[in-house]
Amino acid sequence: MRYVSFGNEGEKVSEVMLGLMRIPDMDAQEVADLIRAGLDAGIDSLDNADIYGGGRSEELLGEVFAMSPSLRNAVFLQTKCAIRLEGNAVWYDHSKEHILRSAENSLTKMRTDRIDSFLLHRPDALMEPEEIAEAFTLLHDSGKVRYFGVSNYNPVMIDVLKEYLAFPICTDQIQLSAAHTLPFNAGFQFNTPWEGAAMRDGGILEYCRMNEIVIQTWSSLQYGFFEGSILGSDLYPELNKVLQRIAEEKGVTPAAVAVAWILRYPAKMQAVVGTTNPEHLRETAKAADIELTRKEWYEIYVSAGNKLP
Repeated sequence: MRYVSFGNEGEKVSEVMLGLMRIPDMDAQEVADLIRAGLDAGIDSLDNADIYGGGRSEELLGEVFAMSPSLRNAVFLQTKCAIRLEGNAVWYDHSKEHILRSAENSLTKMRTDRIDSFLLHRPDALMEPEEIAEAFTLLHDSGKVRYFGVSNYNPVMIDVLKEYLAFPICTDQIQLSAAHTLPFNAGFQFNTPWEGAAMRDGGILEYCRMNEIVIQTWSSLQYGFFEGSILGSDLYPELNKVLQRIAEEKGVTPAAVAVAWILRYPAKMQAVVGTTNPEHLRETAKAADIELTRKEWYEIYVSAGNKLP
């Protein structure tokens, strides 16, 4: 396992991160076994959110920590807030009150006294950066949150926050996979009439790289907006053929190759993987032990249906 430097203290956290969105149907022992399998493979980072499973993912993790207190100190714990749901209504809330309330609720549910990394889950067009700064400062100074980040933010949004914060934005969690390559397309197709030339992300990969912000990828093995796994998908026959061949050559699984494709980008990278199968997690963790050649990386990119000028 390789590790990436996170935050202004330079803490080392695993490049592969275990996502907990899919654990609500599991019991506490099963989740504990999954976390231990990850730790055995070098995965020491957990990603959660207050909306996962309607809050059940945080509650279940709290049951795990109550059952096995040593696991809390063995992991780097991240959770997120800001997406609010009420019936069929959905909205985003970056108000000071909601951030503080969400953090306290997450601490209570997860039965811990600290959150290592706390993210704003989606951009709030109505955000007041001064309020966010006040909330973050209170959480940081009280020792309840160590680092802060965002999810699905473009570079300008991050810059707006940075104007008011006394400490850095440590990570931006974005969608990226071998089948969701929009952040790369605009660069490759720059100054062409092709559809991919449209920059839809503001150059977030380059921005994070320049500013030493960890890029965390969600739906690392998915296509579309939670439409399904790329592995074995009839929509990506050539991609799966290439992943399978490279996997056989390197003695790993296609999932590990697909995650290695993400980690090959030369920035601070963390790939969030959401498997609930301990063996799959161990195998996918091997992604951080291999490095694709440039030829292999580009072959995967093109095999997903992309074109290069």
